[in-house]
Amino acid sequence: MNALGYLRLSSKDQSKSLEYQESSIKEYCKRNKLNMLGVFKDNGESSYTFDRPDYMALEAYLKKYKGECQYLIVLDHDRFSRNLPEALMKIAELEKKYGVKVLSTNERIDLDTSDPDVFMKRALDYMMANKELFNIRHRTKQGIRNAKEKGRYLGRAPFGYQNIIDGSKTNLIGINQSQAVIVRKIFNDYLLGIAPYIIYKDVKALGFKNTGNSAIYDVLNNPLYAGFIKVAAYRDLPEKLVKGLHEPIISETEYWAAQKMLSNKRPQRIQPAEDFPLRGVLKCWCGRNYTAGWSKGKKQYYMYYKCIDHNYINIPGPKLHDQFNEVLKALAFKPHQIKDLVTKAKAMLVEPLKLKQEKTKENAKALHAVNEKIYLLEKRYMENEIEGSTYKTWFKQYKEEKAELEMALSGRAKMKDSNEAVFERVLPWMSNLFGIYDKCTIYQKHSIVRGVFKDNLAYSEGAFRTPFIDPTFEDNSLILKEKGLLFL
Repeated sequence: MNALGYLRLSSKDQSKSLEYQESSIKEYCKRNKLNMLGVFKDNGESSYTFDRPDYMALEAYLKKYKGECQYLIVLDHDRFSRNLPEALMKIAELEKKYGVKVLSTNERIDLDTSDPDVFMKRALDYMMANKELFNIRHRTKQGIRNAKEKGRYLGRAPFGYQNIIDGSKTNLIGINQSQAVIVRKIFNDYLLGIAPYIIYKDVKALGFKNTGNSAIYDVLNNPLYAGFIKVAAYRDLPEKLVKGLHEPIISETEYWAAQKMLSNKRPQRIQPAEDFPLRGVLKCWCGRNYTAGWSKGKKQYYMYYKCIDHNYINIPGPKLHDQFNEVLKALAFKPHQIKDLVTKAKAMLVEPLKLKQEKTKENAKALHAVNEKIYLLEKRYMENEIEGSTYKTWFKQYKEEKAELEMALSGRAKMKDSNEAVFERVLPWMSNLFGIYDKCTIYQKHSIVRGVFKDNLAYSEGAFRTPFIDPTFEDNSLILKEKGLLFL
């Protein structure tokens, strides 16, 4: 008589190793004088379905060599399946279709599978196995929930983070600094009112790896970036957010502001165009965005802005653009304001500058220590005190630490200008806000408008109106009111 062995090890329940199962099956075959044709093994596969690679290969073997095998031996019936109805039907199918009897190592070789008592015993065995499967699933889900409630992130780190492989920091993630810059840009641009498809084009060029129509929305909706872990609802327990153990990339304020915008935002269908820099950022008094286009006159085409709900309102484009340019010119800082800003900025930089200098000293000291470690490691390797594999492992780690420290130090060394010099060079440009705006691309122009007016700039009765203006420009807004250009 010939037999095949079948082994299964679950990724969730590894209480019975494949080696133990195989040795027990071989011993059973030897004891019952069965010729073992081979063994099929499924490692890490579910017990609830028979859609397992090696089990399907087993059935293919039985079909190809029908009649050559009389027995299929398993350690216990729970290795065969933990699905009560599926298991009983599969046992009957194998016996009827291929003439193969399924036995466990604790059953007699001459067992009569048609005996009602045998059927009842097996049904009870599979029922208990099915119950244990549900227990395993419950324990797994509860374990995952408990870990998340403690602030641990489970699984592969999303864009912006990286998994920490240090054994002492299981299930933790750390910030990937180069990717975190892109995540912050996504949130900042969205809060400025820039359309997600425009944001996607910009960040893709910077190295954003996520793809798909919802890539930007997936980032904006992910509370992980604000330092939260989402704990899914389970039974009577509701879904909730808990503070994570990881460092946030954005602030809670930014995250919740983005959620508010996402819940209120309708898809933007207005395509930005260089000829109409205010289309998409300027609203009618009713709250709807102005559209823009060209109207054919007797001798030429004329640029105009209009609200689709108020067709009788047609605003000449050149007039609107000239008025907005005057707004930007009036908002620009005066020389005495810039001088005052530079003075205050320098005062605020004193403490951060001290911290930066201390950090530079710490990095230099750490770099010296790493170089010492590399020297000692190479010395021990040359004197055959450590194995080659050990040397490679530590050498790689030390080299990575060294590269990171050198990068940090070189980055600071390349900053030839002090922060004070940067302020003195950059802030004077704020006296020419219109000049900056005029040289920008259409997307950058929209960012400026949204940054200053928070997507709330409207035009009616010959003047611009807004309920909000960036506090930086509040003093100069009084001049605009006097000139009749902008009203708050």
